[in-house]
Amino acid sequence: MSTTAVATNTKWWNGGRSPFNASYGKVMMWYFLMSDAFTFGAFLISYGTIRFSVNDWADPNHVFNSFPLAGHANLPLAFVSLMTFILIFSSVTMVLAVHEGHNMNRKGVEKYMILTILGGLAFLGCQAWEWTHLHSEGAWWGQNPFPNADGTISTTNFTNFFFTITGFHGFHVFSGVVINIVMYIKTKLGHFDQRGHYEMIEKAGLYWHFVDLVWVFVFLCFYLI
Repeated sequence: MSTTAVATNTKWWNGGRSPFNASYGKVMMWYFLMSDAFTFGAFLISYGTIRFSVNDWADPNHVFNSFPLAGHANLPLAFVSLMTFILIFSSVTMVLAVHEGHNMNRKGVEKYMILTILGGLAFLGCQAWEWTHLHSEGAWWGQNPFPNADGTISTTNFTNFFFTITGFHGFHVFSGVVINIVMYIKTKLGHFDQRGHYEMIEKAGLYWHFVDLVWVFVFLCFYLI
């Protein structure tokens, strides 16, 4: 190996940079998100296999047609559309928090992190209401009160998959909210100003965007198909 090659390799390792010009922490976050994507992918592929192996399934327009404080009004998919909007909006505020971090604007990071946290909590509150409502109608693991779209009796596969996958996603949202709260506290205490960068906000943002992206697939599988 030439002297130039040795010097180049030494510089790369000492600098702690990857060949893609990303820090070690961001590369490891991408590895984690890839492994987590495989887990969600396995869940959704399993769901799809069962879903399309039968001739009929519960009608989402009938299952998800309630809205808080709306009484018995028939509002198909209105509530889950609100949940989706809240989560997407929180993703936008996270982008703005990362942008403010690049500009070393601590106040801006604090403002948008608060909005992101509130969005995550609002989504979790909506999901808690949805689960409570469905449970009050008799839906739970091993229990499915909703008939198929053709009126025939449905199996419990629908509710088993629904509560498992949306619960797993909800746990990720909860974890993301906890991470964002920690990031907000560290921002408030000036830790990132002392480091000279806000890369931790960016890594938290990667996780949050991943959670939002997964919800798009969950929304498609359970609420639209």
